[in-house]
Amino acid sequence: MELSLANIFLKIVSIVGLISALTLVTVYHLLPRAKISRIMIWYKRQKRGVAVNYVEHEGYRFCYFCRGEPGLQPSALILHGLAFNKDIWLNTIKFLPKDLHLVCLDMPGHGETTCLLRDSYAAVDQAKKIHQFVECIGLNQKPFHLVGTSMGGMIAGVYAAQYPSEVSGLSLLCPLGLRYPDDNNNAFKRLREQSIKSHDVFKLGLYHPSTKNMQLLKGYVADWRQQNAFLVKCFLDLSNPKSEYSLHDNMSNISAPTQVLWGKDDQVADSSGAEILAHAIPNSQVHMLERCGHIIAFERPRKSAKLLLEFYNSVCDKAENKKLA
Repeated sequence: MELSLANIFLKIVSIVGLISALTLVTVYHLLPRAKISRIMIWYKRQKRGVAVNYVEHEGYRFCYFCRGEPGLQPSALILHGLAFNKDIWLNTIKFLPKDLHLVCLDMPGHGETTCLLRDSYAAVDQAKKIHQFVECIGLNQKPFHLVGTSMGGMIAGVYAAQYPSEVSGLSLLCPLGLRYPDDNNNAFKRLREQSIKSHDVFKLGLYHPSTKNMQLLKGYVADWRQQNAFLVKCFLDLSNPKSEYSLHDNMSNISAPTQVLWGKDDQVADSSGAEILAHAIPNSQVHMLERCGHIIAFERPRKSAKLLLEFYNSVCDKAENKKLA
């Protein structure tokens, strides 16, 4: 009798499991891909414990999410790259302490932050916009740690050079905006050439651009086709002669302790840029990530979070020792 009950129970579990699997497959194929992405992102936000907020400055709305509360240790402001939004960092912050105050911003024109085609999206102008945001939420009441990747890294470097008293530490992940000895290594030139050859420029950013990885990555840019005019405008503003080398032109003015992370297999921004930055910024360190392309936050979230946290803690320790000396 006990054996029969056990068999019945196992059959029920198997049937329930099969129905669940069929339901998931059906939902995946019937729901629009964008809606699936939004569900996935909503779920990750809940798991990470982040809260989405909005703040306005003279009619301009910034959208961001944060986790934790400001405390004795510096807060961290985290900037994403071109065509993405704040959610690209959800995988990385999974591996960061929940008591660390994090602010992930939708960059000007991206995500749910106001998009105005009449605005300039050159690096210096975006840095000014971000400074407005920082002042609005009072993040600069004391120095904070600034993190940026790709376009966000370019702008983070410009910000650190122009507002040095506000930045306690700087982490740059494969930033754009450098001048290379070989012009073929220019990131904007590579992106421009790739966009002519293929509509799938995101493939260029991955070390392993499998179908699965491409589908997951595009989940963070589900609405990019609707923003095509803005993305073209933003790219042209960033890559114009006055903005193209903004990080290079400002890097010698960066005084904050600086960390440079770069994927060894980056096909967008040549990894030799790490040494260019290291030579120009006295208080800097470089980490090269194996089996990693340009989109570090997506491909190597655990490793990059570990390196970011180690650097953040070392900067905090040095600042504390300086106070005690």
